[in-house]
Parts: sequence; structure tokens; C-alpha cells
Amino acid sequence: MSRSVAPALILMVGWAATAFGQSPAAPRPQTAPTAPAMLQMSLDEAVRRALERNPTVAIAVTNVTRAEHLFEQSRAVTLPFVGAGVVSTTYNASRGFNGQTFQPQSQLSIQGQVSMPVLAASQWAAVGQARDQIGVAQLSTAEVRQQVAVATAEAYLAVIAAHRQVDVEARALDNAKAHLDYAQKRLEGGVGSRLNQLRAAQAVSTEETRLEALQIALLRAQEGLGVLVIENGPVDAATDPAFEVPTAVTEAEWMAARPDIRFQQSVQAAAERVVRDSWRDWLPTANANFVPAYVTPAGLFQPSKAWTLTIALTQPIYEGGERKALKGLREVTLDQSKLQLTNLEVQARSEVRVSQQALESFERALVSARQAADQANEVLRITTLAFEVGATTNLEVIDAQREARDTETARALAEDGVRRAQLDLLVALGRFPK
Repeated sequence: MSRSVAPALILMVGWAATAFGQSPAAPRPQTAPTAPAMLQMSLDEAVRRALERNPTVAIAVTNVTRAEHLFEQSRAVTLPFVGAGVVSTTYNASRGFNGQTFQPQSQLSIQGQVSMPVLAASQWAAVGQARDQIGVAQLSTAEVRQQVAVATAEAYLAVIAAHRQVDVEARALDNAKAHLDYAQKRLEGGVGSRLNQLRAAQAVSTEETRLEALQIALLRAQEGLGVLVIENGPVDAATDPAFEVPTAVTEAEWMAARPDIRFQQSVQAAAERVVRDSWRDWLPTANANFVPAYVTPAGLFQPSKAWTLTIALTQPIYEGGERKALKGLREVTLDQSKLQLTNLEVQARSEVRVSQQALESFERALVSARQAADQANEVLRITTLAFEVGATTNLEVIDAQREARDTETARALAEDGVRRAQLDLLVALGRFPK
């Protein structure tokens, strides 16, 4: 068969198959593999998983464990010490005179030691100071937990906001496609213009571009939430969170509930204890040391059994001003902690005021945004009907579509603003996480 005949036969087979209601054999399209369903969870579940799995919280917990070990180490110094030792000594020959041996050739010595501080005011004070650091580490962990919880909640709200933007853009794309279909039919029917059809097609292309960008933004938000909850993949928001904002809370109540305030208060209390204990550095120190010994065989000048009790008392008289300088450094640390607490309290009051005002403002803005969106959608409906009967132009329909999309976007942003303002107020009041 020649090369010129083969194409003709192929065309004839295709024509015959079409004529008899059959289509020529074609390769079956392969279906793309279905992606696994994305994990969804509520805000409470996301926060719980983040607090359980996030390495930042685990690192903070290890700081508590470290403070506990440091406390045990400081306390061990004030407790008795018990030890024992065995020494075997061999000389080249025994030593003695007048037939008496005062140094055997081989001798085994077993010696014990029991010692403890009898008077150690500074060391005893260090035990209480180390115990304070455990509380400081625990409150620091609570502050870190709040930071992780807030970051997770913000990521969760970002997913919800991205979903709203995608939904708004999808509706805008549907409206643009509907208008393009109508313009195409009018053009095919001979009553429309190519210009109107191109304008409608351009609007569809623009909305498709925006939708692609918003879908990528949604995926990034879902991936960010997945990272915080330590999941190997994106995580989607299951439901809209309902924040319960308290109506009346006194300053004393919310100040005591904030983890950062309580942490800084514990730092100041620990620094105050260190300054109060500075006078203990001037007290004498005393140590008792009891050493029993057993020697075999006994020598002439070495009894078989012996013990020694030693009590040593030390009183520093002059050390060049070291203790005075150390007390001054401790006072500076205390002053710094007080200033940090004052600054934190001022900042906290500002955060509460701003959060309250922001929530009220966003709630008012949401009411206006909803009204504007409803009005813009009604304008779009009327404009579309007017265009279909020839009472308006294609440009007015496209402008109405764009305005409806923008107002819907503004409404979604206002809703997100209200949710974020509620979260900020709960954080400022120390009510999140619960």
C-alpha cells in the first residue's frame, strides 16, 4: 500500500463509522489519580494537637525539667556526703627496730568519710532560689503554649479567610461565564457584537487568573496550619470557630490571667528573693567531717581502728568588695525585672483597649460590608436584566460584576477581621487558650 492511499483509507473509515453512528477507535483517556482527602479539624482540635506535638512546646517543657535538676543539684550540696575508699600498700620490705615492726610490708587500709555542712547559709538560700526557678520555667512554658496556640488559631483563621476569597472568586467567575455565554449566543444569533463578546471573554480570563492565585494562597494557608499541628501535609479548617468574648472583666482579673504577666511576676519574685538572701553571704560557714579508718595489719604507730572528727569554721573578713558588688548586681537585676513588668503591664492595658475598639469597629464595618454586598448583587441582577432587554450596555454589566466581586471580597475581609479581633481580645484578656 502506497503512502498516498493510507490517509484516504483512514478518512473513509472515519466517515463510515460516523455515518453508522459509531466513532473510530481512539485511545481511552487516562483518569488522573484521585488525591487523598485533606485532613480537616476544628479549631479546638488544631490547638490541642499543636500543643501536644509542636517542638517549641516540648523545648519549653525540657526547660522545666532542667530547672528541677538544678534544684536537686543545689539541694545535694546541703545534704550529708558519705564515701569510702580502700588503699593497698606494699613496700619492698617491712620496717622496724628492736624486733618490732612499725611498718608492715603489705598493708590494707579501709577508710570512710561522712561530711556535711553545719552552717552554710548561702547554700541553703540557693536551694530556695533554685526552687523559684522551677516556677519561673513552668510559667515560661505556659507563655510558650499560648504563643503556639495563638499562632495555630491565626493560621486556622487564615485558612477560613482564604476559603471565603476562593468562594467569592468562584461565584464571580460563574457570573462572568454566564455573561460570556449570553454574549456568545447573541453574537451567533446576529444581534450581538464581537466587541461585547471579547469584553465578556476578557472578564472570564481575568477572573480565572484571580481564582488560580487565590487557590494557591489557600493551599499555602493549609500547609501553614499543617506545619503548626505537625502533620505531614496540608490541613483544612472544618468549621468556623465561635469565640465567646466576655462582656465585663476587671483589670485585676485579666492581668492575673495573662501568662506573660504571671511569668514576669515570677521573675521579679525570684529576683527579690535573691536580693533578700544577700546578707547570708556575710555569715561564716562550718563543715563537719568524720573519717573512720581500719588498717590491717596494724603497725607500731598505726592502730587497727581509728577515727577523726573535724569541724572547720570559716569567716571571710576581707575579700576586696566582692560580696558588695555581687549584691549590687542582684539589685540591678531586680530593678530591671520591675521595669520589664511595668512596661508589660502598660502594653497589656493598651492591647486590651485596642482590641476592644478594633472589635467594635470591625463589627460596624461588617454590617456596612454586608449591606454593600447585598446592594451590589442587586445592582448586578438589575443590570443583567436590563442588558438582556437592550436597556444598558455590556460595559455596565462588567462593571457591575466587578463591583459585586469587590464588595463580596470586602465582606469576607470584614468577617475575617471580626474573627481576628475577637481572638486578639481573648488573647489580651488571657482567655485563650482556655
